[in-house]
Amino acid sequence: MNPEYPIHVVREALRLCLWLSGPALLAGLAVGFIVSVFQAVTHIQEMTLSFVPKIITVFLVLMLLLPWMVRTLVSFTETLLRNINFYVG
Repeated sequence: MNPEYPIHVVREALRLCLWLSGPALLAGLAVGFIVSVFQAVTHIQEMTLSFVPKIITVFLVLMLLLPWMVRTLVSFTETLLRNINFYVG
């Protein structure tokens, strides 16, 4: 077995993981930043004010992008299974 194949699979899996988690993480980061600025301006130091909008935003982004995420994961899995003879033996 050529060592480039497993390295390529791991690289693609990590890239896919970052690609799929990026939108939800960036949306949570943006909302967290906005809420933090709002808290700093108004001097409101409520702990739940920072968590609830981030949770709602991440949930909405995941619900919105879930079909795309599933299609991407299925495509990656199909490609992996189609080329399994290169990775095994």
